[in-house]
Amino acid sequence: MKTLKVINKVILLFVVALISGCGYPQLTQEDDAIISSDYTYIIGPGDSVSIFVWGNPDISTTAHVRPDGKITIPLAEDLLASGKTPSQLARVMEKALSKYVRDPQVVIMVSGGQGVYSQQVRVIGQLSGGSGGSGLGVAAHYSAKAFPYKKDMTLLDLIIQLGGLGQFADGNSASIIRNIDGESQHFGIRIDDLVDNADLSANVKILPGDILIIPQSFF
Repeated sequence: MKTLKVINKVILLFVVALISGCGYPQLTQEDDAIISSDYTYIIGPGDSVSIFVWGNPDISTTAHVRPDGKITIPLAEDLLASGKTPSQLARVMEKALSKYVRDPQVVIMVSGGQGVYSQQVRVIGQLSGGSGGSGLGVAAHYSAKAFPYKKDMTLLDLIIQLGGLGQFADGNSASIIRNIDGESQHFGIRIDDLVDNADLSANVKILPGDILIIPQSFF
């Protein structure tokens, strides 16, 4: 129910952006200077975790985080993994395994990471491929996609992952919804200037949880 409310809010904001255009304060590289670079990956459903128990190869294994956020390994069932950093999960496993193994030392490695939803970067609007693309269809010519956040990701990195914008996208009217101190704030960005004019001053940082909205151009 909470996820549905978030989706409805994003769609509403997207519709408002289409109607009103981008009247939000511009996000600039000066804003990037005050952004904290402190970022730690948080495990989410769908991630694959490799568990190494030093000196115990028989219980070292790989597990997939289930949709309920839990994993099962030899000697330990239904351990909550989602929402934890790899080191936090390692400490949880050490405690669980200590019933069977003397002083277990656990190391966690994550592969194929998607992360928790709150750290993923979402894009909605006029994307390359339109409603026929691989994203979730929202309306005619609109689609949505989600990507795992990568440290030091920029707007250009995200556009490359998208494969470009849709034919009718208004890149300079695009905007980002960003959570700052628990509140959603809206900022304008200049994708067309960045991509078409190679204006690198428009290449702002992307943060975990950002929602990028790309409206349609009206002629």
